[in-house]
Amino acid sequence: MAACSIEDVLAKAEKDEAEKLKSITVVKELDLEFDLGNMLAFDKNPPDIREFRQKNKDDFLRSLARDNTQLLINEMWKLPTERVDEVIVAKLPEPTARLPREKPAPKPRPPTKWEEFAKLKGIQKKKKTNLVWDDVHKEWRRRWGYKRAKDDTKEWLIEVPETADPNEDQFAKRNKAKKERVAKNELNRLRNIARAQKIKVPGVGLAPTEQQSKSELGKAIHVAKMSTASVGKFQERLPKEKAPKNTGKKRKFQPLIGDFSSEKQKQLDILKIMDSKKPRLDINKAVNKQMREEDMESASKKKKGAGKKGRKGSFPGKKGNFPGKKGKGAGSVVKSGKNRKPRMKQGKR
Repeated sequence: MAACSIEDVLAKAEKDEAEKLKSITVVKELDLEFDLGNMLAFDKNPPDIREFRQKNKDDFLRSLARDNTQLLINEMWKLPTERVDEVIVAKLPEPTARLPREKPAPKPRPPTKWEEFAKLKGIQKKKKTNLVWDDVHKEWRRRWGYKRAKDDTKEWLIEVPETADPNEDQFAKRNKAKKERVAKNELNRLRNIARAQKIKVPGVGLAPTEQQSKSELGKAIHVAKMSTASVGKFQERLPKEKAPKNTGKKRKFQPLIGDFSSEKQKQLDILKIMDSKKPRLDINKAVNKQMREEDMESASKKKKGAGKKGRKGSFPGKKGNFPGKKGKGAGSVVKSGKNRKPRMKQGKR
């Protein structure tokens, strides 16, 4: 390693100090165009090709970027400033240059079912005033919401209809009807959103129709069983009830974004197996396969051996198995009658 003199070290230190303390005044032949709203600067000066070829390209580009940034900062310091939380903040003007969008423009919202119906019938939307006259309180009140006009929920007396049960609680009936209206409006709102997004509306339980199909009833029973605390583990099955379809384990796919370390390791393992000359042997799998083959072979041998055992003539349909006929064998037995004793067949002398 060559020794460095003191003069070289001092010269290098002075050069570094000069680089840090460059002048904020930059001279250009043509003035830059600034868009301070977007914090942009447009330099129309042609680059010095001779200097670009003689000097290091990275140093030349770095120096050019530093000079243009210095000019942009000088212009930003001319803007009006204010102090916010002990920090000086400049008020940027409106941008003049139109930059391209990072993402595509949003698509127009598809019309709802009511908007399509109103367009078909020529119904125009009329803006209603927020205040209406309340004849009961003799004052202007809101049309909707808290302290609205004609608010029947604040009545302390309700007239019982002639056809209604006199013992029925009309206040509870009115509250129940209001909750049902709110739930129905919410359901319609969600259906409109699903229809606009072209998504199939999932049905839970029984559909609000007069007649339900067999599949709908089965689905409702399955949802009711799975709604318990044990997720239907201890629910008994009905007689002749079939297992619900599409309730097995679903395939899990690897995520498209996030940590790819596991996927990378799997791909490397596959390439390692493909690149290796010797086949990869799973010992446990091979041993289990061999044991199964031996068990199957021994079971087939036992089955064949069991079929060969037994006396001759034990199967019907063979010659000499029926009573009253003479058999060919030396030990065949002939039966004819109840009290008659069996006799042995004599062979030829």
